[in-house]
Amino acid sequence: MKKLLTLSMGLLLFYSCKQEKKEEIAQPIKIDQYSIEQFMDNENAISNGFSADKSKVLMTSNRSGIYNMYTVATDGGELMPVTKSDSASVFGISYFPEDDRILFRMDGNGDEIHKIFIKDSSGIKRLTPEKNVRASFRGWAKDGKSFFYGTNERDPKYMDHYEMDIADFTSKLIYQNTDGMDFGGMSEDRKYIALSKSINTNDNDLYLLNTETKEKVKINDNLSGNSPEDFSPDGKSFYYTTDDNAEFSYLMKYNLEDGSKEKVLEKNWDISGFYFTRNGKYQVMFTNEDAKTVMEVKEVATGTIVDFPSIENQQINRARFSRDESMALLSVGGSNTPTNSYSYDLATKKYHKLTDVLNKDINADHLVTSEVVRFKSFDGLDIPAIYYKPKQATVDHKVPALVWVHGGPGGQSRQGFSSVIQYLVNHGYAVLAVNNRGSSGYGKTFYKMDDQNHGDKDLKDCVAGKDWLAKQDIVDADKIGIIGGSYGGYMTMAALTYTPEEFKVGVNIFGVTNWLRTLKSIPPWWESFKEALYTEMGDPNTADSVRLQQISPLFHTEKVTKPLIVLQGAKDPRVLKVESDEIVEGVKKSGVPVEYVLFEDEGHGFVKKENQIEAYGRILKFLDKYLKSAGTEMINDGKTESTKIDSES
Repeated sequence: MKKLLTLSMGLLLFYSCKQEKKEEIAQPIKIDQYSIEQFMDNENAISNGFSADKSKVLMTSNRSGIYNMYTVATDGGELMPVTKSDSASVFGISYFPEDDRILFRMDGNGDEIHKIFIKDSSGIKRLTPEKNVRASFRGWAKDGKSFFYGTNERDPKYMDHYEMDIADFTSKLIYQNTDGMDFGGMSEDRKYIALSKSINTNDNDLYLLNTETKEKVKINDNLSGNSPEDFSPDGKSFYYTTDDNAEFSYLMKYNLEDGSKEKVLEKNWDISGFYFTRNGKYQVMFTNEDAKTVMEVKEVATGTIVDFPSIENQQINRARFSRDESMALLSVGGSNTPTNSYSYDLATKKYHKLTDVLNKDINADHLVTSEVVRFKSFDGLDIPAIYYKPKQATVDHKVPALVWVHGGPGGQSRQGFSSVIQYLVNHGYAVLAVNNRGSSGYGKTFYKMDDQNHGDKDLKDCVAGKDWLAKQDIVDADKIGIIGGSYGGYMTMAALTYTPEEFKVGVNIFGVTNWLRTLKSIPPWWESFKEALYTEMGDPNTADSVRLQQISPLFHTEKVTKPLIVLQGAKDPRVLKVESDEIVEGVKKSGVPVEYVLFEDEGHGFVKKENQIEAYGRILKFLDKYLKSAGTEMINDGKTESTKIDSES
């Protein structure tokens, strides 16, 4: 595709000193502006593991327009297609441990009812039930002769734990989940299973189940956030993270024989992941440091930190080791470049780039590197955020801006690459991704600050983010909107409803608008988490319903006065289509400009490239019309511009 050059949006202004007046004057430099098609042609490719002989790597990529499986040589080369689905997306799980058969999963166009399949020389075979049964892969046995998976076949509300023999694909039940527990791993000898029970969205109880005696032992002493991590390779210990009596999660070790515990490691940020490689040669740890992933790999026998390459000043977000622990697949990226996969030989220190996902039409120098900022909210609380500043923005060429709100509740905007954000920034919109109170990653006190206070102080944090943007000398203070998906979509609607004069426009991407209905229609496989969500949000079946109705924008649509665009997937099991249908209808009655984009073949998130192009292209057109052109078309005749998209028709 040809690069699009736009004079009005394509000026990068440098300052030079004007000696006689000692003031700065902008000097224009042309930069390219790219279409949504070009940005969506940034490939999303995920490495799924080495083949048994390590000669090739299984990949999942959306290069065909939807996700399919591919293979690529371990030392790089062309991606070769394994599947060619043109409807439902296909996601690779892994090669079989000792041959070239492949496990993968599919659902029904985003309904999240996943099935597990096998691809071999004879074709494709489904291994788990077809109708209304969800299955999730849980890992290979160490000997490679079987794999483990969870399924709600017995009861839609609960995921039982099974083992499937790959010789004849027969299954046996290992753990029947009648207590609404979440699976957290199993020891190699199958004697112990780690289980957790959610108390609220931060805190949970952690248990070890002895599958022989059926005894279940509680690990944590106090109400705290606990996460099962891994069993030691020698089968004597269990590792977990906890924030007991601390702000951030630290690593603990539990002795399986006598029940003693010891703290292994603590940092000033959350330890977000920890595991051993297959034979126990390495231990791998990840921390969430100011919305950036940091990896540390240690050789267990010597305690030596293993050096990994610094690739183009980007961060390693994930590592997947070969079964013999000699090689690793690295996911490497940054805020200004999409994530690529590399193969890495730990002995020779050589690495090979397996993917090159940035669209060749896009000049990497024209993409923006994010900046971590902090601002004061209404009560003096420091709010962290990720700031994207357009390169064409100067004090003489001010730009409109957007407050971006993440999903959740309890999510976090990260220092990673987003094609959508880069698209908006490239077209001259500053973006502030706010991590309002209630976001994860900044300590449990901060995380709990919005419990049963949603649509109030968290919204005020977003308004404070708008105020911070308004003070930036490159931002047009009169042209600031709000955008978000899922919980962020709720925050968009809350902003337009409860602070109707703060933001000029709103972009609601499958956002909750009626908490009473959403909390009552939680998918059955979330049963173990439902009570925890009720603790944070409120129980719609109790007196909490009064407050839930008060904070639900659907019941207050007459307060909305600013233009709105709503995007929704018809198959969404979390935020039902009716949520978006009704908010559009309600706002429309007030004569406010409303656009509605509905995708018949998407769920909670748009994964098909043609739908992404339509969705995000429509968002930019909406913003250009109602935000960049500030106030020229604020009220129409009450008609809604509505689009129904069915990419399979």
